[in-house]
Amino acid sequence: MSNTEKNGLIISTNSPEETILLGSALGKGALGGRGLFVALTGEMGAGKTKFTQGIAKGLKIDEGYVVASPSFTLINEYPGEIALNHIDLYRLGGTDELLELGYEEYFYGDGVTVVEWAERADELLPVNRINISISILSENIREFRISFLGETNEKLSVASVGFIKEHLMTFIESKKGE
Repeated sequence: MSNTEKNGLIISTNSPEETILLGSALGKGALGGRGLFVALTGEMGAGKTKFTQGIAKGLKIDEGYVVASPSFTLINEYPGEIALNHIDLYRLGGTDELLELGYEEYFYGDGVTVVEWAERADELLPVNRINISISILSENIREFRISFLGETNEKLSVASVGFIKEHLMTFIESKKGE
């Protein structure tokens, strides 16, 4: 089930596997550009890490890497044609920790950066980004509110956003028969 908002999409998934497929659709779309920032929000167990596993799959990150929540390490880096930086701010003591880690390299770099619990560093997030809020509707059903923020620039080009939306819409179309 899905529909569109003024500047985004609302998509539901019915299983962890579908959440991974949705993330993969975004990852495939991200192959069209570099410097993409994805801010994930949602309560514990909403599917943020599953979604990130899908992004890694879509980016063709080597399957030898286990994409896991970096709750205790804060940042996991996965090399690939386009690198994936996976950041989890759940245990962040304050934005000072991010400043010490040199967050700009990740937030404004050439790879794809996915931040779980992004609301914990709201004031540091790039203006140009994709916000994804994940809600738990039932044991297996999740609702994804996806919005594209900021003006497009050389990092997040109109073509990249269009390519990402195209892959997400393909995912939506594949679910219509359900």
